[in-house]
Amino acid sequence: MSLLEVSGIDVFYGRVQAVRSATLEVDTGEVVALIGSNGAGKTTTLRTISGLLHPLRGTIKFNGLDITRIEPQKIVGLGVCQSPEGRRLFTRMSVLDNLRMGAYTRSSRADIKTDMDRVFELFPRLKERMNQIAGTLSGGEQQMCAMGRALMARPKLLMLDEPSLGLSPILVETIFSIVREINATGTPVLLVEQNANKALDVAHRGYVLETGSIVKTGSGKELLASADVQKAYLGM
Repeated sequence: MSLLEVSGIDVFYGRVQAVRSATLEVDTGEVVALIGSNGAGKTTTLRTISGLLHPLRGTIKFNGLDITRIEPQKIVGLGVCQSPEGRRLFTRMSVLDNLRMGAYTRSSRADIKTDMDRVFELFPRLKERMNQIAGTLSGGEQQMCAMGRALMARPKLLMLDEPSLGLSPILVETIFSIVREINATGTPVLLVEQNANKALDVAHRGYVLETGSIVKTGSGKELLASADVQKAYLGM
């Protein structure tokens, strides 16, 4: 049994179908990449796993529990946490308060402090900026804050939506290095990313999504070596 099992989900916006019979899995300890062009349905898939959308057909199971119709806040409580596309920070609040918001479902102050220290270890820049208003951070710092906020929920599965979007090449390297480090400490990651090269390089396995349908799957190395993937997503 996989940690996350998405089985044949169909997702609509009104009459427009955004995801078609999508099936994917994430096992404990894995980084799984979901790649595809703009409008392929990647973000919709994550939003459906998070409970923000519900599929018309298909099921989603987490740790063996059917979460297909469960409310988003309960899914977060189960340990499925997302760092959304566009970061979605509380821009008028401090970095520290944004991170605290990530732990809103938790009650143990000692555990929250331990995880805050871990976030500051992963993102030293956030410790330097902890009292700064989040909306005044650079794009890279805002991405770090969004990822740190998700980690403060102590996720059993961390979902990252376009973490490298709009960042400089140096910061992209930093973000993917941190993804590796987060995974190395035991947190599985479901990664949605337009930078297919970087995503597949860090991923154990990957899925290719086209117009709402998963058209190819394999290990990160297999997909990087695929002529179809190279032509469509890697600019080769």
